[in-house]
Amino acid sequence: MDKQTSRPEGAFVLLLMQATFWAVAGLSAFPFALAGQPFLVGLGLASILLGAVAVLLAVGLLKRRARSRRWAIRLEITCLAGSLLLLVLPIGANHGPVSLMTNVGLPLAVILLLRGKMMRSAFAAPVALSGF
Repeated sequence: MDKQTSRPEGAFVLLLMQATFWAVAGLSAFPFALAGQPFLVGLGLASILLGAVAVLLAVGLLKRRARSRRWAIRLEITCLAGSLLLLVLPIGANHGPVSLMTNVGLPLAVILLLRGKMMRSAFAAPVALSGF
């Protein structure tokens, strides 16, 4: 019997945290839309939608779906690349420790939790027993 791991559950918790951050960021954009910045409605809805997608991926990780694992890794690589780009470009992005942990550390932790041969086998489809 292969060794069981709780790495998908850890990634589940981190993805839920990330989804919460995105949902709160989306909700916090709506008061600014009322104050005369109408384009923030679209940005707020996009953030909330991204949070909903992250929740769906997190649930898929709990159910050990290989497609959810692949999409979660792709999402986190995209987030990590965007965050690193924000760190390099001089556009006034926040470079504090909280920003680094949520924008760089959290996606990197999810990627590290979900990668590797052991995780691919943990998300593999179960083999059907024949003759029973």
